[in-house]
Amino acid sequence: MDAASHPVLYLRLKRRIYIKTGHEVMLGQAARLLTDDEELEERLKRFPLYRHRQSDGNRVVIDLLQIVRALRKEIPDLTVEAYGDPQVLVMVADKPVKPRYAILVFAWLLLFFGAGLAIMNFHTDVSMKEVHIRIVELITGRRTEHPLWFQIPYSLGVGLGMILFFNHLFKKKFNEEPNPLEVELYLYQENMNDYVIADEMRKQADLDQSGSKEHG
Repeated sequence: MDAASHPVLYLRLKRRIYIKTGHEVMLGQAARLLTDDEELEERLKRFPLYRHRQSDGNRVVIDLLQIVRALRKEIPDLTVEAYGDPQVLVMVADKPVKPRYAILVFAWLLLFFGAGLAIMNFHTDVSMKEVHIRIVELITGRRTEHPLWFQIPYSLGVGLGMILFFNHLFKKKFNEEPNPLEVELYLYQENMNDYVIADEMRKQADLDQSGSKEHG
């Protein structure tokens, strides 16, 4: 049997997609596709996987096995080669979430003053003022209770160090490397996706189990 009689579909599910209430999810939305037949590929991109219902809530998980089962039913001789994640998370929202600027400003002020207090408390705990006085005394040979010429550059250096550490100044990045905050946000989003998918799969398994008991 040649390849024409047994088409092969290479499929990689996306991690998360967004649709509106009542809309339909096509295979091309949920996954990246690759086949040797361009006409078949375009047809598969428009293949319907799921239509949202109000009872499904605002998040739904489409499992890879559901997709393979539906594709094999539509095209029995189709061979599916899947890569990547085994589920795609469908988030349902009629409108994009608008930023809440009041909460943003409040959080910014809270973090700003909280970080400032944390730095001041740390300096108090380690007697940073006495350290500065001692360093200046070692350099100049005179003891000065307020060595501002040393403390002011030190304070500016703390701020500059934070800017370099986070690799970000307003919208400008100094290089393409992700900063620690971006890495933490990415890990948080990945953990959230894993939890939501696992939770939805558990709920679906409970529904299937309760349904089989009722039929039994």
